[in-house]
Amino acid sequence: MNVVSETTLKEALRKYFGFNNFKGEQERIVQNVLDGKNTFVIMPTGGGKSLCYQLPALISEGTAIIVSPLIALMKNQVDAIRHVSDSDEIAHFLNSSLTKGEIKKVKDDITDGKTKLLYVAPESLTKQENIDFLTGVPISFFAIDEAHCISEWGHDFRPEYRRLREIFEKISTVPIIALTATATPKVQHDIQKNLNMLDATIFKMSFNRDNLFYEVRPKKDVEKNIIRFIKDRQGKSGIIYCLSRKKVEEIAELLQVNGINALAYHAGLDSAVRGRHQDMFLMEEADVIVATIAFGMGIDKPDVRYVIHHDIPKSLESYYQETGRAGRDGGEGYCLTFYSYKDIEKLEKFLQGKPISEQEIGKQLLHETVSYAETSVCRRKYILHYFGEQFDEAGCNAQCDNCKNPREKTEGKDRVLLFLKSVEALKETQKAKYVCEFVHGRETTEMKSYKHDKEELFGQGKDKDLIFWNAVARQCLVNDLLMKEIESYGTLKLTEKGRAFIEKPVSFLLLKEHDYTGDTDDEFAEPKGNNVTDEVLYKMLLDLRKKVSKEKNIPPFVVFQEPSLQDMAVHYPITLEELTNIQGVGQGKASRYGRPFVELIARYVEENDIDRPQDFVMKSIVNKSGLKVQIIQNVDRKMPLEAIASSQGKALSDVIEEIEAIVSSGTKINIDYYIDDVLDEEDQTDIYDYFLEAESDTLEDALKEFGDDYEEDQLRLMRIKFMSEMAN
Repeated sequence: MNVVSETTLKEALRKYFGFNNFKGEQERIVQNVLDGKNTFVIMPTGGGKSLCYQLPALISEGTAIIVSPLIALMKNQVDAIRHVSDSDEIAHFLNSSLTKGEIKKVKDDITDGKTKLLYVAPESLTKQENIDFLTGVPISFFAIDEAHCISEWGHDFRPEYRRLREIFEKISTVPIIALTATATPKVQHDIQKNLNMLDATIFKMSFNRDNLFYEVRPKKDVEKNIIRFIKDRQGKSGIIYCLSRKKVEEIAELLQVNGINALAYHAGLDSAVRGRHQDMFLMEEADVIVATIAFGMGIDKPDVRYVIHHDIPKSLESYYQETGRAGRDGGEGYCLTFYSYKDIEKLEKFLQGKPISEQEIGKQLLHETVSYAETSVCRRKYILHYFGEQFDEAGCNAQCDNCKNPREKTEGKDRVLLFLKSVEALKETQKAKYVCEFVHGRETTEMKSYKHDKEELFGQGKDKDLIFWNAVARQCLVNDLLMKEIESYGTLKLTEKGRAFIEKPVSFLLLKEHDYTGDTDDEFAEPKGNNVTDEVLYKMLLDLRKKVSKEKNIPPFVVFQEPSLQDMAVHYPITLEELTNIQGVGQGKASRYGRPFVELIARYVEENDIDRPQDFVMKSIVNKSGLKVQIIQNVDRKMPLEAIASSQGKALSDVIEEIEAIVSSGTKINIDYYIDDVLDEEDQTDIYDYFLEAESDTLEDALKEFGDDYEEDQLRLMRIKFMSEMAN
C-alpha cells in the first residue's frame, strides 16, 4: 500500500462520508493502515472507530475482511456503508443467516472486485470452504472490531476469537487493524500477543467522555425511580439494561402501563421481533428500549440521552461500553445505575461450576464493579484509572454524583500508613479483602493457617469496620500508592509512591464512602412510612361511593373497591389520568365512575391546603407472574381454563385467582364461553342477581347465602363475570 496525500484522504472523507475534517486521531490511523502497518486502536464509544477501517477499505485495492461478533451489528454496518455508496455490492456480510443463493451472490461480487468490505463472524471464517475462497481473492487488510472479545480478561470473551490469527495466516499476510472501545492495559497486551502484533502502532484515545453524567443510586423503589426519571425526560431516547430476560419483560410492561413508549429486547425473542424493536427505536417510533446486553453493540444512534442500569453489570468494561451508548453526538448523556450488593451475590452464584481460573477472573472483575459503585471518589477518575489513564478530578466539572455532592473528608494519614504497612507485612501476596480482614483483626481459618493472626499489625485497625478499610484500599489504589497484580487475580503490590509514603507519610484526606449494606432490592415492596391514609377523606369517599351506587342502582363495591378508596386517600388524584394510577382503577372504570371522586378530592385538597405528594403514583402490574398476557390471549382463544392451568403447571383455582387479579386491575375479560359449560342460564342469573344486590363482594358472604347450592369456584367465576361487566 502507498502513502496517500492528505488532500486525497480528505477528498475521500468528503466523498464517502460528507465530513470536511477528520476527528481526533482518525487521519493518522487511516494513513497507518494504508501504509501497510499493523494498527491497534483503543477509542471510546462514539469516537468514530468504524471510519478508521471503512475509509481505507474503500480506497484500497482488494477486499477488507472485517471480523464482527454479532449478526445485527454486521447488518447495521453494511447498511451504513451502502448508504454512502451508489452500489449495494460495495459491502456484504457472510454469516449463518444467508441462503446458498445469497452466499453465491456475495462471493461473485468479491471475485468481480465490486466488494470493498466483507463483514464475517469468526465462526464463518473457520469454515474451510470460506478459507479456500478467500485465499484466491485479493485482500487489502483484516480488521477486528470489538477486539476485546479475544481476551479472557475482556468483558465479552469469545473463544473463537482466539483462533483468528492462525486463520488469517492461512488466507493472507496482509496487515491487521484491531479496534476496541474498552481495554485495560492487561487486555490490550493480551490482544496484541494473541494476534502476534506486538509491533503494532498503538492509537489510544482518552477514555474520558466529558458529556456523560455518572450516578449510582441505592436499589430502593427502583421501578418508581425509573418511571419518574423517564417522565422527567419525556420524548427523549433511552436504554435500560437488565440482567435477565424476565426482568426485561417485566420492566417493559411496567413502563407501557405507565404511559411510556417502551419495547423489550433480548435473545429469547424471535429474531424478526428483535429486529423490528431495534428499528422502531432507531426510527424514534419507541422512546425506550429495555434490554439485556444482547442489545446495543454497535448501535449507531447518536441521540440516546440516558442509559439506566436496573442491575449492575458484571464488569467495568461492560459498564463503560453500555453507558457509552449515551450522548454519542456530544449532547446530554445521563448514566444512572441502581446498586445493591445482593445483585453482586447473584452474579457470584452464576460463576459457580465454571473452571477455577474463569471464576477467579469473574470475581476480580466483579470486585472492580463493587469498588466503583461504593466509592466516593470522582467516578470519572475511577473509571479512567481502571483503564490506565491519569485524570485530575477537577476536570470532571461536577459531571458525576460524587463531585456534584462531595462526601465529607477526614485526615487519614495514619490509617493509610497502617494499611500500606500491612500490605508490606503480608509480603505483598494478598488481595484487598484479605488485607482489610487482617487490619480489622478478623480471625478467619485462612488467617490462622498462615499464622497471620500472630503478626504485630494484626487487628491494629479493629476500631473501624471492613467497609471503612475497603474504602482505604480503594483510595490507595486510585491515588497510586498501591497497584493490583492482575496475573494473580488482584494481589496488592506497593508502588514507588506507596513505598515513599511509608518512608515519609504525608497528609491524606480520606473520603467517607457510600454504605449500601442496608439497601433492599425488593422492587415490588410497598414504600414504607409515607403511605398514611387520610381518614377524613377516606370517610368522605365511602359516603360518595354509597351515593353513586344508589344513583346507578349497583352495589358500592362495583363502583370502587375499598383498597382503591384507601389508595385515593393516600395519593389525592385530582384528574382522571392520575386516577388510573390508583390500584384497581383502569381507564374504563375511571371514565365510568371517576369524575365525582376526583372533583371531591380536588375540592378537599384546596379547602384543606393539602400538600399533595410530589411523587407521582406509579401504576403497578397487579400480576407479577408474567403470565397475564398469556392468560388473556388464551381466554380470547376460548381455551378451557383447565387447559390454561395445565399448560402453566398450575391448579385451576390458581388460574381463577390470576383472572380475578386481571379484572380487579381494571381489565375487562370475557369468560362466558367457560361459564356456559359449568352453569346453566338460570343458575348464572341467580348468582348474578345476588351480586347485584349484595352489600359486599366477599366469597364468605356469598357462600353463606347459597349454602351448598354452588361450589366456591362457580361463585368466583360468576363474580369475575359480574365485576368485568359492571365495574370495568
